[in-house]
Amino acid sequence: MHDPVTDAASAVIRRVKFATDREKEFMRELKERVAAYFDERGISDKADGRMVLKTVLVLLLTFVPYGLILTGRFSPWAMLAFAVIMGIGTAGIGFCIAHDALHGGYSSSRRVNGWLGLSFDLMGANGYLWKITHNVIHHTYTNIQGIDEDLEVSPLLRLSPTSAHRWIHRYQHVYGLATYSLSTLFWVFVKDYKYILQKDLGPYQDIRHPRREVAKLIGMKLFYYGYTIVVPLLVLDIALWQFVVGFTAMHLTAGLILGVVFQLAHVVEGPEHFQTPDDDLMQDSWLVHEMKTTADFGRDNRLLCWYVGGLNFQIEHHLFPRVCSTHYPAISPIVEEVARKYDIPYHSHPTLRASIASHLRMLRQLGAPPVGGRVPVAAA
Repeated sequence: MHDPVTDAASAVIRRVKFATDREKEFMRELKERVAAYFDERGISDKADGRMVLKTVLVLLLTFVPYGLILTGRFSPWAMLAFAVIMGIGTAGIGFCIAHDALHGGYSSSRRVNGWLGLSFDLMGANGYLWKITHNVIHHTYTNIQGIDEDLEVSPLLRLSPTSAHRWIHRYQHVYGLATYSLSTLFWVFVKDYKYILQKDLGPYQDIRHPRREVAKLIGMKLFYYGYTIVVPLLVLDIALWQFVVGFTAMHLTAGLILGVVFQLAHVVEGPEHFQTPDDDLMQDSWLVHEMKTTADFGRDNRLLCWYVGGLNFQIEHHLFPRVCSTHYPAISPIVEEVARKYDIPYHSHPTLRASIASHLRMLRQLGAPPVGGRVPVAAA
């Protein structure tokens, strides 16, 4: 596996800088106390037995229904149910395996992370582009309009108060969740091809991707289309429309789950949004910027924590992306306590329902028609 910054080294990079001379005591104490948590217990910050077990279960949740569908021994309704379960498993692989591995948080071995990261490609996405757009761009320039690619997921959605406003955005709180359900279909058929062909991507300008990564993208896409589309059509004695319904149901399920969970981290009440400053210098240190732009949710929901792989602990994940997500519930009280001590914001919604409700309110506020040239966004 290759570091995305190194692989994209031929690109011209516009870097927004952060004020590294600020909040030094906060950063020092936070890092020391989190490191002490692992040292005092003599445990690694990488995956443990719980994570390995979850990895196996999530893979089974995805591919056992796939195998049952290929037997052709079940009714159409049962096969549709299996397709939905596959969608739940697909989202789980993204949450519980690929996300940690591509961040280098699953194992201390780069090779192990590389092989596990292929689970992302196995689901029809591309790990190389994800590491550029997510690991590098989103994690560095969170909620900075014009750089953070996650704010520009669709022209149908306005996710930042400084984004262009369209008339349809006034209804985005009504159709937003439905839009998220299309995300994986768009990803496997359009998004990666769009990104690999773009000359500019976030801060990268005139980017040139390595040929090996382009070949890998094409090869893994063909493999995905082969086992999810070609094989079922060859093996199953069903009408084409039945296959389309099942395939679509799988993706709508996975897309809705993935889309909602990722939006709850940054587009809710509390986290702030920024524009790129004229001098490319942010006023906060990077760690504080992440605290201001990120939120946790449902931290006491054990099932949620297990399934989304710690993505409901987005603050901890953004501050310590190379720590395995299975440890986030344990270190979150440390992060919150240190943040409160230094009067640094720590945004958190108590439940999944409360966070979804907050997200819908934000969609409504961001979609409101401009008043006096500005869109009203209520302060959290």
